[in-house]
Amino acid sequence: MWDIDNCNPQGSDRPTVSASDRRLFMQGLMALPLATILADVDLAHAEASKGMMITESTSAGKDVSAYFAKADNAAAPVVILIHEWWGLNDNIKAMAEDIRATGFHALAIDLFNGSVATDRDQARAQTRAVKSDEAGATISHWVRWAKAAGNGKTATLGWCFGGGWSLNAALANDLDAAVIYYGRVTAGTDELAKLQTPLLGHFGTLDKSINPEMVGAFQQRLRAAGKQDLLTTHWYTAGHAFANPTGGRYDQDDAALAWARTHTFLATYLR
Repeated sequence: MWDIDNCNPQGSDRPTVSASDRRLFMQGLMALPLATILADVDLAHAEASKGMMITESTSAGKDVSAYFAKADNAAAPVVILIHEWWGLNDNIKAMAEDIRATGFHALAIDLFNGSVATDRDQARAQTRAVKSDEAGATISHWVRWAKAAGNGKTATLGWCFGGGWSLNAALANDLDAAVIYYGRVTAGTDELAKLQTPLLGHFGTLDKSINPEMVGAFQQRLRAAGKQDLLTTHWYTAGHAFANPTGGRYDQDDAALAWARTHTFLATYLR
């Protein structure tokens, strides 16, 4: 079960922006820190309007959608973003734009068929409605799409619900890297024996759901499978969803550090 309370979007220590800076950003005359954009509904929406939504049909005939932020270089690697339990909202799209700005194509996929939650009950319901086989097939479809759309190098990046699926994607597909932000890491030793993808994990010591016990057991299973060298783990004195500026457990310093480490990790394995 996901740590529902820790995903509460009612944070109090959100980054703020002055009226003049907001105006300049909206006019395209000023850049703002990612956290500031994500914490403001209007700024996030403006940033999320830069890319385009695309729709594909899977081999099973299911229509699936994603937000695509295209890099200037067509022959760039592709980073596949997998949303939290809130769905493919403007925050995830804005983060895709931040990835695009580093020279990667960014593809933020939708596992909730267009549904975006605004409260915990909705988020819980749409998360529980996900069928694992369909979600896995959707991710695999987008991995194939991404390899054809860019230079062949592909990574996944997910938070919470999406963090768990980032790991699942690495177990089921040929990826160059995968990033897990406080996602469920419950894969068994036999599954992990097949792992070939370098993993980066960001976890909070105060997380009551994706806790040190869960992550520690995951590390033990990786060692048993002989795959311990594939995981780089970073711990933060923070709770669940510490990287979400709209969340009640947002930690600005830890979020910035984790994001910088994510960029470095992606550059290492995708360049």
